[in-house]
Amino acid sequence: MIDIEKLFDQAMFEVYRRAKIEAGYNATIFLQMLTDNGGLRTAKTLINSPKPSDGYTALHLRGRLDLTVEAVVIEDERWHSLFDDSELARARKRLHDFQYKPRARSNPD
Repeated sequence: MIDIEKLFDQAMFEVYRRAKIEAGYNATIFLQMLTDNGGLRTAKTLINSPKPSDGYTALHLRGRLDLTVEAVVIEDERWHSLFDDSELARARKRLHDFQYKPRARSNPD
């Protein structure tokens, strides 16, 4: 049986690596949060924060909101079951507020 939370952890570490390679953004605080708390708790903390994180802002300035936790969560339906409706709505609203249109991604199974 596949553990969806472990897959989500992997996705969060992958988005960290991609941000560093593709956008030149070394998200050290995000990496520390992932290491200390795991992907799901980190994502929930960031999504439930009243304002966007510094990392979100840095990625916005680089035109790479696709590398934010919010985009990863919203664009891949596999992760939706890990979040409640209000968290999904909050993530969608933050993306919308920054004029980012989420794209549906195919599952790489």
